[in-house]
Amino acid sequence: MSETFEKLGIGNELIARLQQLSITKPTNVQEKVIPLILENKNILFQSETGTGKTFAYLLPLVQRFSEDFKEPNGKVKLIIASPTYELASQIKSQLKIISDVKSILLIGSSPLNRQIEQLKEKPQVVIGSPQRILELIHLKKLKIDQVQTLVLDETDRLLAKELRESTEGLMERLSYKVELIGNSATVNAYTQKALQQARLEAAETEAKENHLEENFKEYIDNTAMELILLPPEDILRKRICHQALFAERREKIDILRSYIHAVNPDKMIVFTSRSDQIQNITSKLRYKKINCEGLSAKSDKKERKSIIDRFRSGKTQILITTDLVARGLDINNITHVVQLDFNENEDFFIHRAGRTARAGKSGINMVIGDQIELEKYARLEKKLGITVYPKILYKGKIAAPDEGE
Repeated sequence: MSETFEKLGIGNELIARLQQLSITKPTNVQEKVIPLILENKNILFQSETGTGKTFAYLLPLVQRFSEDFKEPNGKVKLIIASPTYELASQIKSQLKIISDVKSILLIGSSPLNRQIEQLKEKPQVVIGSPQRILELIHLKKLKIDQVQTLVLDETDRLLAKELRESTEGLMERLSYKVELIGNSATVNAYTQKALQQARLEAAETEAKENHLEENFKEYIDNTAMELILLPPEDILRKRICHQALFAERREKIDILRSYIHAVNPDKMIVFTSRSDQIQNITSKLRYKKINCEGLSAKSDKKERKSIIDRFRSGKTQILITTDLVARGLDINNITHVVQLDFNENEDFFIHRAGRTARAGKSGINMVIGDQIELEKYARLEKKLGITVYPKILYKGKIAAPDEGE
């Protein structure tokens, strides 16, 4: 990397704030994306987890809106949609680090009336779930006539089946002139096509409403999106050690407990696909005096924030959660990820594994699986070009199979 933040167009005030975080050089994705956003381009960019995607769009947007953000009673200029409370809260925290702009978190798990009261304080940045943002727009409590940019953070999740209708509805309510920025660690052909189609439909609707169908080409031109695919930094292969432990399904929690005692991780995330198992896993580990907490979508907002804060600070050693809750979770110094069940969907696997080895560090991704799951793991190993190291528990330690003979 040869660029500096200054050369990319980021001002001294923002650079000074970054230096307080010991951030002195832009990452690859920031080098590519910052100039395009400063030029007001519509972009969809893909970059691996842990490469600095959030600052890649926040820095140029804060720079561009710096004068607007100084207005004491300004209007909403920026909306950032996120698939989960945790990611939205994290984005808000990162924005607060680099800017004093007034922002608001609009999430479905919080009381609607309270959010309506908070909107009276004139925030200029809205961060939250597309469902709740759209609901407040429909209620005419959130004014969007001055919005200049919409960010879809984790675009693939926002356009997945359960969130797509709300995300598309949000795009339809905004003017076709609003800049659109999408990002994800995984961008497939479906995501690109769905995003472009939603933009075209929103533009067509606005053209008809304004009786400008004959000038529809202008609308189409304004929906064009630039796709930025960053070459993989190979974090999955170069900085993450992938391992496998065999366990029958009924023995998995016991094997997990033994594994934790063997590695004594600084910070570990344990993934399960079943939210109804989080309490069971947490209770059995705590019974064995293991410092852990469970995080599920059923936890209320305050409880979820408290759990994540304790895990982030190191007061909690192990976090047990699901894919939905941990989506995009950016916490430093996670040394181990454990997948207590195996999802052969490579996007899920990548997002899970990518919670470790962030910010240039290395980490371990362990799958604890039965015979069927480990066979699926072997197929994914070939597909992703990773190397999986089989392990056993031997005399209280993690060992290669031949070491236990």
